[in-house]
Amino acid sequence: MHERAVDHEHDAARLAELERYRVLDAEPRPELTALAELAARVCGVSSAFISVITDNELLQLASVGFEGFTVPRALSMCDAVLNEDEPLVSADLRVDPRFRGNPFVQQGRAVFYASYQLTSPAGVPFGSLCVFDDTEREIDESQRRALRDLADRVVDVLELELRNRQLATAIHELERSNQQLATFAGQVSHDLRNPLGAVAGNLELLADLTLAAEPDVAEMRALISRAHRSTERMGRLVDEVLTFAMLGGRLNAATVDVVELVHQVCDDLTDQLSGAAVEVGDLAPVHADPVQLRIVIQNLLVNAAKYTRTGVAPRITVSANVDDDRWRLTVVDHGVGVAPADRERVFEPFVRVGRTDDVAGTGMGLPTCRRIVEAHGGSIGLDETPGGGATTWVELPSRPEHPGHRTQQSQ
Repeated sequence: MHERAVDHEHDAARLAELERYRVLDAEPRPELTALAELAARVCGVSSAFISVITDNELLQLASVGFEGFTVPRALSMCDAVLNEDEPLVSADLRVDPRFRGNPFVQQGRAVFYASYQLTSPAGVPFGSLCVFDDTEREIDESQRRALRDLADRVVDVLELELRNRQLATAIHELERSNQQLATFAGQVSHDLRNPLGAVAGNLELLADLTLAAEPDVAEMRALISRAHRSTERMGRLVDEVLTFAMLGGRLNAATVDVVELVHQVCDDLTDQLSGAAVEVGDLAPVHADPVQLRIVIQNLLVNAAKYTRTGVAPRITVSANVDDDRWRLTVVDHGVGVAPADRERVFEPFVRVGRTDDVAGTGMGLPTCRRIVEAHGGSIGLDETPGGGATTWVELPSRPEHPGHRTQQSQ
């Protein structure tokens, strides 16, 4: 019974990954066919295929040397070792007790066979890259390593397609939320083309190498490694875009004790606020998402402490009050301030003004604050502090009723 439960758990995890990659009803991908062809060439065999395993069958995503077809899971040799720690490499399946009764082996269609798992970044095996031939043969350690690397690149291709879909979803959300973020998404899309172009170029070179009589395995592995690094760079950039896009998307609103929240933020920012005098005034509570409001306060306090006058210790005052139906938070500093012409621009993504050479930052702090505040139905802005400096203010409905909110009910 325990063994059966574990199998069901593996099946559920694998099917979830297949759903994530959207491979079950997809058209054949030329990138996967090129990788299958390269695997066959590396091993000097006639046939190769890339497959995934559903709840009841083996589905081939790409095939070389034969016309692909669907195999019942019960007849799949790949399924028999899907959850094993090692790949399957058999010089002669006819003498392998696990597979000699398989009809493909008995018919002489598969004698030599090697199957390398496709494993998602979450560690879930969901398919395989396989090579086979109708004659007995051996492959050396270099060929085994190449097959393992090619199996990893198959996963990279699927992950890249997944990232592209996620990016498209993020871009749609950004365009829907406001035009400023649509411009930002266009800039990010431009930045993504470099690693995507590198992946495509390396795959084209790999495809060319398959035409050689004796493919240079070392050169192939170098191209594979470069393509892999490009997919990693693209993945990191997409993650940053998705994180930014999701902020403010869904708010878990509750009554926030702003006094306690500000003190917690100050404790968390001990290093960034070192040497700063922070005065916390009266802070009225507010109905908001406490996690996202914390992000706003953190960014405003860090900015107030960074942009100081030379030789002058930063002084920061935080206060919040309710006027009619508006809750207003102010963070006052006495630093270098922001020029009137720049007070709107600093809320645009990646825009930095003033001392950009000696003050670290990416220009995403205030845009992030604006996104969160506007998701609450509020507004944010900058004024000049009397005597010099910047006063950043945030206004929220005292009891916001906003489509993005999901209110936590009191018990």
